[in-house]
Amino acid sequence: MEPKKAVVSSEGGKRSHDEKVKVLQWEDYEQELARLCSLTAALNEAKQKKQLLDEKLQSTLRLEAESLNCSNELDEMREKLEHRKLVMGNTSMNSKVLKEKVKKEEDQLSNDIRSLLVAGTALSLAKKRLQDANRSLAGEMGCGHLKSLQRFVRLRQQFMVSQVQLLYPVKVTTGHAPEQELESFTSIIKSGNYTGQKPLDQGSLTIAGLHLTVIPFTKKSFFTDKKEVQRSATALGYVAHAVSLIASYLQVPLRYPLRLGGSRSYICDYAPSIEPSSLDVISDSLVSTNLKPVEFPLFLEGQDSTRAAYAVFLLNKDLEQLLNYIGARSLGPRHVLANLRELLRTILAPEYIDT
Repeated sequence: MEPKKAVVSSEGGKRSHDEKVKVLQWEDYEQELARLCSLTAALNEAKQKKQLLDEKLQSTLRLEAESLNCSNELDEMREKLEHRKLVMGNTSMNSKVLKEKVKKEEDQLSNDIRSLLVAGTALSLAKKRLQDANRSLAGEMGCGHLKSLQRFVRLRQQFMVSQVQLLYPVKVTTGHAPEQELESFTSIIKSGNYTGQKPLDQGSLTIAGLHLTVIPFTKKSFFTDKKEVQRSATALGYVAHAVSLIASYLQVPLRYPLRLGGSRSYICDYAPSIEPSSLDVISDSLVSTNLKPVEFPLFLEGQDSTRAAYAVFLLNKDLEQLLNYIGARSLGPRHVLANLRELLRTILAPEYIDT
């Protein structure tokens, strides 16, 4: 028994001197050893459990960290989702607006297409009519035929007007006669009615050899030459007849119709008025609003000089009407023979046929 105690004491001597050595009996040694073994096993088991708990704790911490990260990511994703929902809402609203706009544009486009179809149909019909018209114009009764007829008519008009010129020739005579109807052309140039012709200085115009004197129609007196008055009335009768013939050849209705009677011809005015450039005084009876035509004499014998002068003015207006019809310009309101000569010259010119 003692050697075993020695062993125990030797093992106990290895411990620190601070520790209290416990002396065990051999009978208690096995029990103590078994207790120590069980404690060691329990300790190892506790360590294992601790290790397992540590691992579980670490795993739980990692899971919590991952869960927290996932939660943060989910929050971010929720924010992004809300933002995208808002964007999708705006996009949906814009899409609806665009859809309505597209629908309106489609309706407008459909209307435009229908209008274009109608316009295309109308254009096709117009094109067909134009082609038919072109074929008609190119045919025997077309534009060429019309031009040839127009040329023939103008040639015929020229021929008939040439006969009028032979019947009532308007010529220039030498010698200066200040009392004659044709005044100095300087006044024409100043008034802006100059047509580019050479001025007829030192000369006067006659019709069938007769001068047209203006002075007796403006300044009648007791000493007025009767023969001169008769010659002027005859010249005016010639002019009236020539104007009437030319108007009928050109098929132009005169604004102031003529009642021919040779040297006792009249001119009619359906609305008599005052012309300051040609008349100075006129009676109140001429200013009445009577719709009936008023006849004015183209002669002075036994007539009022004012009425006769107004008749000459109206005759010149008829000449101006004919000149405007053929595209010529009047030489002025007091140049009856000059306007008649210009009318004859323009019609008998070669250019008249092609105008």
